[in-house]
Amino acid sequence: MRNADLLVLVSALGLLAYALVGCGRRSPERGGVLASATLTPGVLNEAVTQATIRSTICVRGWTTTVRPPTSYTSALKLRQMTAYGETGPPAAYQEDHLISLELGGDPTDPRNLWPEPYPRAAAVDRLENELNGEVCSGALSLADAQRKETELKHDYG
Repeated sequence: MRNADLLVLVSALGLLAYALVGCGRRSPERGGVLASATLTPGVLNEAVTQATIRSTICVRGWTTTVRPPTSYTSALKLRQMTAYGETGPPAAYQEDHLISLELGGDPTDPRNLWPEPYPRAAAVDRLENELNGEVCSGALSLADAQRKETELKHDYG
């Protein structure tokens, strides 16, 4: 292997490792941290399907029955902030579900949770509730709402 080929290979592997870790994943428009598709791809709650929404996500207060305790999410947030390369104070982040509980995301799987910075986290919470309303009214399918939410958190700041 020529030196030039080796240099290209090493550079490509370095970029791949950087992308897999998700470090520096920021929205260029707003400077906000985005969810890493590698670290936080999103995981669904198997109990929530289009057929079960009337007994799960469309029941007022249902999310409180599946929400993990803050002792779990606070410890996970610290570990994930390190994985994301975030060094700010933990209080500046909400340990958020990539696919929200309101849309049938897994409550505790670390692949469905990430440290989302404020004030973006509060704005996204409102969108999650709006999408839940659209699913429960029949205006949007559960799968379409989950896809919209995932795209928002992975691609837009």
